[in-house]
Amino acid sequence: MAAHKHDHAGHTHFHGAHAGGSRTLLVALLLTLAFAGIEAAAGLWSGSLALLSDAAHMVADSSALGLAAAAAWLARRPPSMRHSYGLVRAEVLAALLNSLLVLVLVGFIVHEALERIGSPRDVAGGAVIGVAVIGLAVNLTVAWVLSRGAHSLNSRAALLHVLGDALGSVAAIAAGIVVVTTGWTPIDPLLSILVAVLILVSALRLLREVVHVLMEGVPLDVELEAVGRDLAALDGVLRVHDLHVWTLSTGTVALSAHLELRDLADWPGILAAARRDMDARHGIRHVTLQPETLAALPLQRAEWPPRESRPHG
Repeated sequence: MAAHKHDHAGHTHFHGAHAGGSRTLLVALLLTLAFAGIEAAAGLWSGSLALLSDAAHMVADSSALGLAAAAAWLARRPPSMRHSYGLVRAEVLAALLNSLLVLVLVGFIVHEALERIGSPRDVAGGAVIGVAVIGLAVNLTVAWVLSRGAHSLNSRAALLHVLGDALGSVAAIAAGIVVVTTGWTPIDPLLSILVAVLILVSALRLLREVVHVLMEGVPLDVELEAVGRDLAALDGVLRVHDLHVWTLSTGTVALSAHLELRDLADWPGILAAARRDMDARHGIRHVTLQPETLAALPLQRAEWPPRESRPHG
């Protein structure tokens, strides 16, 4: 049997970025909490579903931002004997929970809106406009704070909550204007449904991406065929198989593969070239490669180059 080596390419964890992301999320959390109670009280007093929906969304945002901040803090913890990759996946799990929370909120808003359409209620349009304008300013400030932080799945899920709030504030302002000028109160629940649909589209898109990461899918910006071809094109490499590429957390992509070599003595140079090419061409820094010198048994997995394209004899 030929000896096998298991080599890891060097990689760096950017804990500073995680720390900055955690601080950003905490600032956003405090701003959101500061206004959620005011908007809820105003919604109850004015009878506006648009304001109440926005207030409920902001309360959920506070929980979402708190969860996101906790996940960002956990992601900074170093690897351990129990968690050899660390806890970077905590951010992905937080994004999943926050996406599901958005779906629950959408269902609540639609349910309440349908009841209001069937039984219209009086709405204090002027109060709705005033509170919603302040709410929009708060939401845009929080969105600006989040947009300047790390763009992880976790922070994007939190940002989705806040942008949904901003849309809710815009809907509340529009509803207030219509009520004040025309007295037509059904506009309040109708605009709430419109906002719910817009939020739903973004939430489903993010949820699909989060599930893709949790299912160890190939990152959407990485082409597996191209990675396999580039590894197989390295001098001294005969064949590539058992190639896997997956996302550990946002910005951290991992790769593992078996490389069949002409001569095991060439391995140090091949490994260095593979590290360089994977980083430069595909942005993959966490690389695990296993060299082989004996032809492996036929595999069901993809190989580069494909067997049918290799010369015979």
